[in-house]
Amino acid sequence: MAGTSSRNTWLAGCAGLLCLGMAHAQEPAASADLRHNVIQQGERLDAMRSQLAAQMAQIEQLKRALAEQEADYRALRHAMGMDGQPPGSASTTSTPGVSPPGATATDTTVAATQPVGRAPVREPGPPAVAPIFEQPGVLTPRGKFVIEPSYQFGYSSADRVDLIGYTVIPAVLIGLIDARQVRTTTQTGALTLRYGLSNRFELELRVPYLHNHTDTTSREIFTGSAQDRVFTSSGHGLGDIEATARYQMNDGGADKPYFVGWLRFKSRTGRDPFDVTTDCVNRCIQNVTGTGMPLQLPTGSGFHALQPGVTWLYPSDPVVFFGNLSYLHNFPRHGVSRRLLGGEREALGTIDVGDVVDLSLGMGFALNDKASISLGYDQSFVGLTRQNGKTVAGSAKTVLGTLLVGGSYRLSDKRSLNVALGVGVTRDTPDATVTVRVPTTY
Repeated sequence: MAGTSSRNTWLAGCAGLLCLGMAHAQEPAASADLRHNVIQQGERLDAMRSQLAAQMAQIEQLKRALAEQEADYRALRHAMGMDGQPPGSASTTSTPGVSPPGATATDTTVAATQPVGRAPVREPGPPAVAPIFEQPGVLTPRGKFVIEPSYQFGYSSADRVDLIGYTVIPAVLIGLIDARQVRTTTQTGALTLRYGLSNRFELELRVPYLHNHTDTTSREIFTGSAQDRVFTSSGHGLGDIEATARYQMNDGGADKPYFVGWLRFKSRTGRDPFDVTTDCVNRCIQNVTGTGMPLQLPTGSGFHALQPGVTWLYPSDPVVFFGNLSYLHNFPRHGVSRRLLGGEREALGTIDVGDVVDLSLGMGFALNDKASISLGYDQSFVGLTRQNGKTVAGSAKTVLGTLLVGGSYRLSDKRSLNVALGVGVTRDTPDATVTVRVPTTY
């Protein structure tokens, strides 16, 4: 029994040693599997973190896009006159439930009162229409200052035949036939200053400088002269300074008209027609010592004038229709006299030149984000001129009609180039006028 017990004890010890060896042999394999599992879980965690970071970046990008779209929407509403907020005010508001870029979940409550994103930098668009009339339709924004140098070239020619005498039988004239051709060239350089007191109200000051030149070719047929005589006169200097106030009267929009009322005052700072010297020696009325033509041309009208008017614009995509209606009243002058060649003056009394009613219509459309063109027609009705309460001999109502074509190109964010061509369609209208403007905003 003792031998059997010893053998059993020895066998049990061998089995324990064998199990212990096997346990030690399996321990490295189990550790390797554990490390492999940990590495795989770490890789999955890193992948999830990368995916989460990409999704967060995408969310932030969507937030910024939403803020920019909201700013554009609010600016568009203001541009169309649907609210009273200036463009860019969207940057001071927030969208409920959307936090600013970079904010955490704990900042959601604060984000409701903080700016959302940043309003995009708005490129100043082209003008609503290419300006072809004297009165612009788009007002200067509040606090902005516009300097607009301009140059205008005008040319006109007129043929005139004077028959002075009497007829004894039809088609036979006893007397004098005076045939004349008058060519006039006018160049005007002007500096216009505009300032926006508000988004609806602006003031303007225009200072012109004129250079006029006239060639009169005539031949008195029955005087024995076989050659044409050319009478030349010119003049240059400061013109009549003008001041204008404009106010936008309503909120227009798509398929809704805009109305801009304005009031212009014209001074008589230029040399007026009564201050220039004529070629008459003693008097021009019923006198053969001169023709009454001025030796120097005036640079002003000689009369103070006040001109109220209204400008309207009607946007109808893709065209904008526009027009002007105005009434120019010339204040009469009393005690007027004309300067003669010998230094004397001829009394004329009270002179009241005719008032002017002006009506213009046009349409404009944009070619792209920088260029636009306009077509229009301007017509003026000039009244009679009176002297001492009586109509001046030879004075007649005049109709001036001009066909206008213009274009505008935005050179930069603050500067544009505007060119307009006017073609006279009535006999009394200048044959052609070309106007170039370069407005610059500060």
